[in-house]
Amino acid sequence: MMGLTRKGEYAIRGIIYLAQQAPGATVLMDDIAQATQAPPQFLAKIFQSFARAGIVRSSRGTGGGFTMGQPAGQITLREVVEAVEGPIMLNRCLIKAGACDRDKSCKVHQVWHKVQKSMLDVLEAVTIEDLAKSK
Repeated sequence: MMGLTRKGEYAIRGIIYLAQQAPGATVLMDDIAQATQAPPQFLAKIFQSFARAGIVRSSRGTGGGFTMGQPAGQITLREVVEAVEGPIMLNRCLIKAGACDRDKSCKVHQVWHKVQKSMLDVLEAVTIEDLAKSK
């Protein structure tokens, strides 16, 4: 089955929750984990990936936690997923030319390419702000 992993699901839930907080608010990992029903240690690793990607900022110590690293309206769903899952590829033949020895003769290669482009276009068009504001 092709689909989003649990890591990706928790990542999306966590960043939406953080985006729904007051602008500039610092939120504890335990609060994010409780609100999203995600294991705190697993979610902490996800948020470390977010920090490396600049999606969130982390601070340690008293008053520490996570804040948005940039406005939620500037963060796409694709960026969130790729920060924790890596590049989104429908099929290995789409990674680069020659990744599959049949990419030039394959009857469905162009179909996979169109589906890939459509999927990435949709993920690029949706921001975390859109998701945080939706009911």
